[in-house]
Amino acid sequence: MEFTAQQIADILEGDIAGNPEEKVSKISKIEEGEKGSLTFLSNPKYNSYSNTTNASIIIVDRNFNLEKKPTTTLIKVDNAHKAFGKILAFYNEVKNNKIGRESPNFISESAKIGENEYIGAFAYIGKNVIIGQNVKIYPNSYIGDNSTIGDNCTVFSGVKIYSETIIGNNCKIHSGTTIGSDGFGFTPNENGEYTAIPQIGNVIIEDHVDIGSSCTIDRATMGSTIIRKGVKLDNQIQVAHNVEIGKNTVIAAQTGIAGSTKIGKNSMIGGQVGIAGHLTLGDNIKVQAQSGITKNLKSNITVQGTPAFAFTKFNKSYIHFKNLPAIISKIDNLEKELSTTTSPENE
Repeated sequence: MEFTAQQIADILEGDIAGNPEEKVSKISKIEEGEKGSLTFLSNPKYNSYSNTTNASIIIVDRNFNLEKKPTTTLIKVDNAHKAFGKILAFYNEVKNNKIGRESPNFISESAKIGENEYIGAFAYIGKNVIIGQNVKIYPNSYIGDNSTIGDNCTVFSGVKIYSETIIGNNCKIHSGTTIGSDGFGFTPNENGEYTAIPQIGNVIIEDHVDIGSSCTIDRATMGSTIIRKGVKLDNQIQVAHNVEIGKNTVIAAQTGIAGSTKIGKNSMIGGQVGIAGHLTLGDNIKVQAQSGITKNLKSNITVQGTPAFAFTKFNKSYIHFKNLPAIISKIDNLEKELSTTTSPENE
C-alpha cells in the first residue's frame, strides 16, 4: 500500500510543509526511518532525529520548530502522537480489509453468513452457525455448530470456537485461542479414579471484546461463562468454567481464573496473577502482577502478594520481608540479653 503526503494530511486534517506528492509505503520509528517510510515526532528528546532520519514523511505537532529546517516532508497536526495512532489504525484496517472466500473451505448449508465476509482457506463453519456483516474468518479456523458471531468481528488464523458459543459485535480474537472447550470438571469414584462431568453450558462474549493469542475460555458446566462488553484479554490467559468478567476489565498475560469466580467491572489485573475459584472480586480493583487471590475482594482496592493484601501495606511490609534474617537475629540477641539481665544469679 502506498500513500502520498496529501492523502495522509487529508486523513489527519493536517498541514503539509514540503512535498505533498511524497510517497510512503511503510511505517517506522524516527531513528530507524528510511526512504519511503512514515514516522512521527512528539517527544522533544528525539528532535535531533528530524535532521538525520531518512524517513520520507514525519508527522509533527503544529508548534514544532527547529533552528535547522528539516529536508523531510512534514505533516503538522494538533497532536502528533494521537495522529500517528489514527494512521496506524487506518493502515491496519486497510491491510486487513480482505473480502471473499478462499478455497478449500467447509461451510455448512445451514450456516448463515452476512455480506462483505472473508472466509480464509481451510476454515470450517458448522451447522446453524450465524455470522454477521463484515466478519473476517482467517485460514484454519473452526466455528462449531449453533454458534453466533456478530457484525464487524475478526477471527484470526487457528482460532477454535466450540459449539453454542455466542460472540457479540466488534470483537477480535487472535490466533491459537480456544473458546468453549470443556471446563475442568471431574468427580472421583470409590477407586480413586476421576470421571468427567458433562459440560453442557456455553460461552457468551459481549460487544467490543479483544482476546489475545493462545487464550482458553472454558464453557460452563451449566449456564454460561461470560465475558462482558469491552473486556480486553492479553495472550495466554485461562478463564475457567462459569467465570464472569465484568465490563471494561483488562487482564494481562498468563493470568489464570478458576471456576465460578466473578470479577467486577473496570478492573485491572496484572500478569501471572492466580485467582482461586468461587470468589467475588469487586469493581475498580487493581491486582499487581504475580499476586495470588484466595478470598473475596471489595471494590476500589489495590492488592499485591500471595495471598494478596492491600498494596500500600505490601510495600511497607516488603521493607521488612527482605531484612527478615537481620530482624530475627536482633530479636534473638535481645532475648539473650534480657534472659541474662533477669536471671537469678544477677539479682
